[in-house]
Amino acid sequence: MADKRTITIFDTTLRDGEQSPGASMNLNEKVQFAHALAKLNVDVIEAGFPIASPGDFEAVRGVSEAVAGPIICGLARSLEKDIVRAAEALAPAARRRIHVFCATSEIHRNHKLKKKKEQIIEMSVQAVRLARTFTDDVEFSPEDASRTEWDFLNDVLAAVIEAGATTLNIPDTVGYAIPEQFGALIRNIRDKVPNIDKAVISVHCHNDLGLAVANSLAAVAAGAGQVECTINGIGERAGNASLEEVVMALRTRGDVFDADTGIDTRRIYPTSRLLTSITGLTVQRNKAIVGDNAFAHEAGIHQHGVLAHRETYEIMRPEDVGIPSNKLVLGKHSGHHAFRDRVATLGYVLTDEEMNAAFDQFIALADKKKNVYDEDIEAIIDAQSETAGEVWTLTGLQTIAGDSTTPTATVTLTREGEDRTDAAIGDGPVDAVYSAIQRITGVTVTLSDYQLRALTGGTDAQGEVSVEVVHDGRKFRGRGVHTDVVEASGLAYLAAINRILTVQNGHYRPAQP
Repeated sequence: MADKRTITIFDTTLRDGEQSPGASMNLNEKVQFAHALAKLNVDVIEAGFPIASPGDFEAVRGVSEAVAGPIICGLARSLEKDIVRAAEALAPAARRRIHVFCATSEIHRNHKLKKKKEQIIEMSVQAVRLARTFTDDVEFSPEDASRTEWDFLNDVLAAVIEAGATTLNIPDTVGYAIPEQFGALIRNIRDKVPNIDKAVISVHCHNDLGLAVANSLAAVAAGAGQVECTINGIGERAGNASLEEVVMALRTRGDVFDADTGIDTRRIYPTSRLLTSITGLTVQRNKAIVGDNAFAHEAGIHQHGVLAHRETYEIMRPEDVGIPSNKLVLGKHSGHHAFRDRVATLGYVLTDEEMNAAFDQFIALADKKKNVYDEDIEAIIDAQSETAGEVWTLTGLQTIAGDSTTPTATVTLTREGEDRTDAAIGDGPVDAVYSAIQRITGVTVTLSDYQLRALTGGTDAQGEVSVEVVHDGRKFRGRGVHTDVVEASGLAYLAAINRILTVQNGHYRPAQP
């Protein structure tokens, strides 16, 4: 029997995933998450779009410097300045890839690029040749491939292979394809592109019709050797193909696909939780593989069946994707070793300095709470990452509220060692805190979403507040955790404002696959 094919997993959470509204990450968070992806054993990490902004350039460079193992990839349009910038950002990486794209569909040619077919081919070929001067690993994407005429698409692909492209990525950029059609497209490429044996066929599917994973799997069945996906399926609009769903479908239904991946599936759940912690974008309870209900059984007949024989209602084991059967509860008497071990189990990679700072915060929290749970530890580390590049810190907060009192908040913020204090009134204590923060920072925003939840059970549980604010037409998120929900609210609001201040130099990304 022939060995199963190994499908390359190309993770674009840090590039396409970060384009999900409210999912922007700072440099420290991107490096932290890239380490988690390396432990997950993804093959390629697309770390960003270096030309898009100084922040994206620094993120790609930071990941290239800090993360070993996977290939580090940077995106570029078919423009010299993009490719050169990507090469500069990727220079420190031991293994690097430049991912070049050019739109090919008729609607993009006529309305966006305003170029003829021959010009599109020439642009693409020149871009690939330039990228090859910096690395032997060059990927090319014909943007909107699923709506491109098949004969023209094949001509483009043949030309870029000849120019040196080693991976051909076929994007369903707007999530328009259906599985049968998309599988036929991949088979047509395999059959009709004469030099296709010199390159790996990849796919990048969006989820606008809820078919991203189905289309990706259809492509694998048709011969694709790489799948581009994101953790939790985050990404522009409705998102991307979900890494955990693609990987576990291949693993569980190996009898159909005769293919598998090199992913350490036990790291899936911790990596999913880490992303939720960093971005504040929660996973729906019924999300496949990593949702809270994915392995929950409430119906009596299901419970009886699982107890009698697990496979009656479970096609995967929770342990296979890293969902712990029990959660370690730590307290103030727990030592540094136990804490360090739990941090690693949760998927975090911290320096000694970061670990010591997190442990100090853990001990302080343990003095307030009888038990400290996984969610509390995640909150400590997330808050540490959140403040890594902060502009303002919350150093003082006092509120007055009551039935016969106008809610008032006095807030002290610190910036570059200088304290500033101001007071404001509001409809309630949280509203008053927010007004005072705006007065001090000078940043005016509109609160568009506010969510409060208890991280764990019990009256001593920490409150987690997630906010979304709008500034100059753009959405920013912030997250705060504290045993005092008013202070958690202030921390979340200030985190969002700090994000605004750190990206004011520009975070625009041109259209991409």
